[in-house]
Amino acid sequence: MTLSREKEISTLEMNPKSMHLTKAGPWFVRMGNRVLDAKFVSPLFLMDREVVETCQPQVGSGGNRSHVTFKVGRLEPIDFIWNRITSQFKNYSYIMPSLVLVDEPTSTLKYTLFLLIKKLFQGLNLLDLATASPEARGNATDLQALVQFKAKITGDQFKIMESWNSSIHFCQWPGVTCGRKHQRVTKLELQFFKISGSLSPNIGNLSFLRELRLVGTNFYNQIPQEIGRLRRLEVLDLTNNSISGKIPSNLSSCSKLTVVDMARNQLTGEIPTWLGLLSNLRVLGFSRNSLRGSIPHSLGNLSSLEKLRLARNALSGIIPEALGQLTKLSYLSIATNAISGVVPVTMLNLSNMRAFDISENKIQGTLHSSLAITMPYVEFFSIVSNQFFGQIPISICNASNLNVLEFALNIFSGDVPSLEKLDKLSNLQLEANHLGYGRQGDLNFLCTLLNKTLSYLSLGMNNFGGELPECISNFSNTLVGLSMEKNKIWGRIPDGIGNLNNLEVIGANENKLSGSIPFEIGRLQNLKVFFAFGNFLSGIIPQSIGNLTELIQLNLEFNNIQGNIPSSLGNCQNLLSMSLSHNNLSGPIPPQVLGIPSMSITLDLSSNDLTGELHVAVGYMKNLAEFYLYKNMLSGLIPNNLGSCVSLEMLFLDGNLFEGPLPSSLSSLKGLEALDVSDNNLSGSDAK
Repeated sequence: MTLSREKEISTLEMNPKSMHLTKAGPWFVRMGNRVLDAKFVSPLFLMDREVVETCQPQVGSGGNRSHVTFKVGRLEPIDFIWNRITSQFKNYSYIMPSLVLVDEPTSTLKYTLFLLIKKLFQGLNLLDLATASPEARGNATDLQALVQFKAKITGDQFKIMESWNSSIHFCQWPGVTCGRKHQRVTKLELQFFKISGSLSPNIGNLSFLRELRLVGTNFYNQIPQEIGRLRRLEVLDLTNNSISGKIPSNLSSCSKLTVVDMARNQLTGEIPTWLGLLSNLRVLGFSRNSLRGSIPHSLGNLSSLEKLRLARNALSGIIPEALGQLTKLSYLSIATNAISGVVPVTMLNLSNMRAFDISENKIQGTLHSSLAITMPYVEFFSIVSNQFFGQIPISICNASNLNVLEFALNIFSGDVPSLEKLDKLSNLQLEANHLGYGRQGDLNFLCTLLNKTLSYLSLGMNNFGGELPECISNFSNTLVGLSMEKNKIWGRIPDGIGNLNNLEVIGANENKLSGSIPFEIGRLQNLKVFFAFGNFLSGIIPQSIGNLTELIQLNLEFNNIQGNIPSSLGNCQNLLSMSLSHNNLSGPIPPQVLGIPSMSITLDLSSNDLTGELHVAVGYMKNLAEFYLYKNMLSGLIPNNLGSCVSLEMLFLDGNLFEGPLPSSLSSLKGLEALDVSDNNLSGSDAK
């Protein structure tokens, strides 16, 4: 509802005793659902001979919070007063936070309007400044702090800040939550709002603030020291911004903090020791910054700490023994730093641990099979890329909740213990160690992985010997990656491998595998990478390989494979790279293989016994970078449309029986870095 009154006002006389307006007719103002009459309004005083041509107090209501809009007419300017007026007007903004000027008045009118509003509010017992409650004054402070916060915003992709205006109470602004009792700001949550800017020091004036969450925005510059004035602050989450500088020292005053997370920023300096004084901390995160120095021993005093995330910094020193006192710790990640020394044994017995990640450091130490590791609830255990040696402790296999177990890139040796109890295991990484003895029985542990929902099994770059056990055919069909390259594994690839119909990667290269590639390989219709190079495989490439329509990379080089290149490979229309070199392949190159337009990295058919002419279909490989046909028995003319392979960088046709002139179209291969056509029967001076 809108109440309005148009009336020319000449001069309003002041009568302090009567406390009534002597002129100007009835005035009304709405506060919430109440409409107050002029009898409650104290006298208005306007400067002598100043005239308000039109004065309309338009009163409306938005929920329980009112707003008053004054539409005013034009007066003569007196600009010199306005700066003083606007500075005073801020003091009253908490009383009527949504005051709006509809028409842009001149300076005299601004002054007159200010006096009108000021005296009007002074006469309302409900809004008397002299008796304003602490809650009202706090409202003003919070509003001003939010306004200053907004002023520091320089980017606002979703236009969120546009709704931070006087049309609604600031407690209804997006991202702002107020307490019910005092209407003070208790939460400021702007995560993923795509805003950018720097943090205003005025944020320290939000004295009732309990949670500050600015995750996934783009705040930059330093965290203001004034944040230490937020004595009620419990959650400070500034994850994934561009904040720089040091961790503010005044934060030590925020003793109620339970969560401090500043991951994925550009913080520098060291982790301060005073963090150990924040005894209520449950989460402490500084991952993905540029922090240096060591992990403070004082963090061992945080008896309530549940999650400690310090990964991907430049931290050095050792793991403090005191961290072994954090009995509530369930998540530890100090990965990808330069931490050295040994792991305190007490840390391996933190019974509430769910995730333990110390990978990619310089941590040393001897583990032995009898070492007690008591982490009954651990789900993620990674010590990848350190300098551990000795044997894999048997006790780790009692952690029946393990989902991910990563020992890769260390110096472990000996046998892998039975993993039968790890019913929930989905990811086992053992690559790049010295495991195994190069003998039969090294892979017996694989048969203890049956009935597991394995997704990734990585055994590569070890000393495993013996035959690949048939039991792998009975692995769960959830297996996506099987890696066993660079070992001493012999025997055949089991026919039952075709049962693993969700396999996407097979890495069996550089072993001692023999026999033929099983026909059942064609059942792996999700296979994207098949590496079996550097073995003793023989027989033919089965036609069923053409069923692998998702195949991206195929490498079977350096084997004893015979027969023709199957034309069904032309069905593999996603191939980027294929190498069949250094085998005993014979017959012509199928045009279907030469016509795969996706082939863009390498096609290597060199060092075989291939015969016949190079088919004109070769021109379809317009994106191919490297083409190797050397040391075969290919004959006939080099097709002119080879010049259509405009992305070629390497072209090796040497050691064949090609004849005739070199095609002039090759001159269009502007990116060609190396060309070898020697040891052929080519004619013309260009063939030399």
